[in-house]
Amino acid sequence: MRIPPASVAFTLLLGFLVSLPAFGIDMNLPALTATAASFGVMPSRVGLAMSLFMVGFAVAPLVYGPASDRYGRKPIVLFGCMLFAIAGVGCAASRSLLVLLLWRIVQGAGAGASVTIVLAIIRDLFEGQAARTRFSYVAVATMTVPMIAPTVGAALLELGSWRLIYGVLAGVGFLLMLVISLGFGESARLDPANRLAPTAVLRSYRRALTHPACVAYVLVNATAFGALFAYVSGSPLFFINVLGLKPNQYGLVFAATSLSIMLGAFINGRLSMRNVRHDIPLTGGLLLAAASAMALLTMTLADWMPFGIIIGILAINNFAFGLIAPNAMQGAMHPLPKIAGAVSAMTGFVQMMVAAIVSGLVTTLFDGRSALSMTLLMAVCSLLALASYLVLARPAESEIEEKPAANAGPC
Repeated sequence: MRIPPASVAFTLLLGFLVSLPAFGIDMNLPALTATAASFGVMPSRVGLAMSLFMVGFAVAPLVYGPASDRYGRKPIVLFGCMLFAIAGVGCAASRSLLVLLLWRIVQGAGAGASVTIVLAIIRDLFEGQAARTRFSYVAVATMTVPMIAPTVGAALLELGSWRLIYGVLAGVGFLLMLVISLGFGESARLDPANRLAPTAVLRSYRRALTHPACVAYVLVNATAFGALFAYVSGSPLFFINVLGLKPNQYGLVFAATSLSIMLGAFINGRLSMRNVRHDIPLTGGLLLAAASAMALLTMTLADWMPFGIIIGILAINNFAFGLIAPNAMQGAMHPLPKIAGAVSAMTGFVQMMVAAIVSGLVTTLFDGRSALSMTLLMAVCSLLALASYLVLARPAESEIEEKPAANAGPC
C-alpha cells in the first residue's frame, strides 16, 4: 500500500471515502426550503431527493461488490467518485425538480461505491478485534462530516444558492479521485478464476443470504440505520418548518447530535482495544436507542417538546448508534471473508433501502406541525433493531461458537 494500512492517514482516507453519502445528504439539509422555493414546490417534495439518493446508493453496490472481488477495490472506488462528481455538476445545473431528482439517483450510485469498498478493504486487511477497531475509527471519521456539513451547507447558502452546494460536492468527488489515484494501493487478493458471470454473482449473494449470522447482523445494522435516517430526514422539517430555526441554527443542532455518534463510535473503539466483547456495547447501544426513541415518541404524542430536552434525548439516541453500527457491520462482514465485496454490497443495499423507505415515509407523513412522523419511525426502527439482535443474531452467533467447541473433541 502506498499509504500504510496501520497509519492514521489510511484510516482518515477510509473515513473520508465512507463520508461521501454524508456529504451528499447533510450539506443539503439546510437548503431544502430554499430549493423548494426555487422550483415552486413544497419542501417535503424536495425531501424526495434524499430518498432517491439512497435508492441509487442502495442498488449500485450490488454490482460494485462482486466487481471489486473480481477486478479490485481501487478501480471501483475511483469510478464511484467520478460518478459522484459528475452528478454534482448535473444537480447544480438542474432547471427542474425532476432533473434534480434523476441526478440525485446517479449521485447516490456514485456514493455507494465508497461505503461498499471501504467495508471490503477493512475486511481484506484486518481481522477480529483489529477489524472492529478500524470500523469504529472509520465511523468516528465519518461522523466528523455530519458535524460540519449542515453548517457548511448553510454558509454556502448564504454565499450563493443551493446550486453552489452541489458544485462543492462535485469538487469533493474530484479531489477524492486525485487522492486515491496517488495514495491508495490494491487491498484485494484477486483470483483470476473468479469470474463476474451472473451465476457467480448470484452464488455469492446466495451464500450471504443463507448465512444466519450474516443476515441477522445485516438486519440489525439496517434497522438501526433506518432509525438514524428517520432523524436525518425529519429533523430539518421539524426544526426549521415547525420550530422556526434558521438554517445555520439547525446546522449547529445537527452538529451537536452528530458529535454524539462520533463519541459512541470512539468509545466502542477503545473498548475493542481493551478486548471487551462486542456484544456488551452492542446490547447496551440497542437498549439505549430503543428507550430514547420511545421517550421521544411519548413526548410527541403528549405534545410536550421542550427544545433542550429534545436535543438531549436525540444526542443519547445518536450516541447509541455509534455503539451499534461498528459492531453490527463487523458481525455481518466477519463470517464470509472470501466474498467480502458481495457481503458489503448486500449490507449496503439492505441498509440504504431501509433508509430510503423510512426517509420517504417521514417526509410523506409529515403533518407540518409536529415531529410525529420522525419520532414514530425512529421508535419502530429502534425496536426492530433490538428484536433482530435478540431473536436472530445472538442465537445464530451462539450456534457458530458452539460448533467449533463440539468439533474440538477431547484433548
